[in-house]
Amino acid sequence: MKAKTKNISIVLYKPKYSGNIGAVARAAKNMGISNIVVVGKTDFDREEMQQRSTHLAADVLDQIQYVKSIGEALGKFNYIVGTTARLGKARGPFIAPRAVAKNIADISQKNKVALLFGPEDTGLANEELRLCHAVVTIPTSREFTSLNLSHAVMILGYEIFTAASAAETATPKLALSSELEGMYGQIETLLADIDFINPENPDYWMMHLRRFFSRAGLLSREAGLIRGICRKLERYAHHKIT
Repeated sequence: MKAKTKNISIVLYKPKYSGNIGAVARAAKNMGISNIVVVGKTDFDREEMQQRSTHLAADVLDQIQYVKSIGEALGKFNYIVGTTARLGKARGPFIAPRAVAKNIADISQKNKVALLFGPEDTGLANEELRLCHAVVTIPTSREFTSLNLSHAVMILGYEIFTAASAAETATPKLALSSELEGMYGQIETLLADIDFINPENPDYWMMHLRRFFSRAGLLSREAGLIRGICRKLERYAHHKIT
């Protein structure tokens, strides 16, 4: 089962250089991906983008969607893969490009998948990585870990393009990112209210819960069920307090 690339989008979070967007468009086109979303500013130099993309990827440039916030960019996706070169306990667990590509080959059959890349100088921060179902790191030499944005897109795109899922049936449609974010917000509020987590610094514990639910692969109705349970528990906790 090959990946359904029409269901896969590249999301560039606050890219800095017009030429890099053009180079990403070319790499995406090479790997059969035509959907690009740019988060942040919109006033990029079209001529510089075209020079780096070449005329063969002009159609990809024409289709680029520009949005203001990362929430707006990711809300419509069912599965989000973040990329990072910076490691750390709060940022993982990490998965190799080839392994995540096999998952995407399956998930993309019935779900919208986003490949999220950060700014060229800093990459994705923890705040952005917490929105992801999986986090990919591309192995490099210890002496030089930085990759050009379009090179990172090409490597991940190539692995997805050549990957095949061994699953006999495709993963059913998962909950949207916007639905999950609503669920996580309710869970965080509830856990803070019952003093299970520190309301001043909830991100550490919430990251563990996010990774747990990401592995489970929640469907829309399951996310709704958890939200319903949270509402009942909130009412019960409030009744006990009063």
